[in-house]
Amino acid sequence: MQDALIRKLESFEELTDADREALRAFVPRLRQVPARTDLIKEGDVPGNVHLILDGYACRYKMLPDGQRQIIAFFVPGDFCDLNVFILDQMDHAIGTISPCTAVEIPRQAIEEMTSHHPRVTRALMWCALVDGAVLREWLVNIGSRQSGQRIAHLFCELLLRLDAVGRVKDNSYAFPFTQTDIADTMGLSDVQVSRTLRELRELNLITLKHRVLTILDAEQLKAYCGFNPNYLHLRNTRWSGRRQVPWLSSVQSR
Repeated sequence: MQDALIRKLESFEELTDADREALRAFVPRLRQVPARTDLIKEGDVPGNVHLILDGYACRYKMLPDGQRQIIAFFVPGDFCDLNVFILDQMDHAIGTISPCTAVEIPRQAIEEMTSHHPRVTRALMWCALVDGAVLREWLVNIGSRQSGQRIAHLFCELLLRLDAVGRVKDNSYAFPFTQTDIADTMGLSDVQVSRTLRELRELNLITLKHRVLTILDAEQLKAYCGFNPNYLHLRNTRWSGRRQVPWLSSVQSR
């Protein structure tokens, strides 16, 4: 499972064998977390850094009226809060969507890793920059795209992010999200989400069965929502539009 983290970091920076071994030792104690469980709540004092190795989680805010706004999804290989220990308290919550395998990494371990492995440090900086880029793209999504385009754009993004960590097979990936999860992410109602999913099916762009999403025509889906993958800055995925580099090709062929 640690390889999800390594594959993600190698999307941004070529790692040495020593880097990979250090990363595998980085996450020795795994934690199994049920679905719909908070890893950390708003108002908590942050300490350890959370890393998702399997499953899906999210960053979210709750309004006083009980309305939830999801502001990030985390997939295998994602740090939920790499620099959060700097804060005095959490201004948002992080919770699981599906059952997750997660690890809590002490601040000291992060500091030691970045002190001794400069390539890992650069890759982590890439991760932080891409997190900001994804948030900007989500703001554009909610503010400027129609409901169908918003959801299609999310499907395209997840396709690339999951493909980068080896979680896509035959254009299909696990999709444990409910219609309410999508609504709370896209600023839509459950009814709008249901209608949009039906339209995407009727256009023969997707199928969604047994919690598995299959994208029937990735290029058509990208065209439908105007998806440009440049904000993800990925190199080791088939749909990124980025040129494969030799060291990544050799990693993928193993």
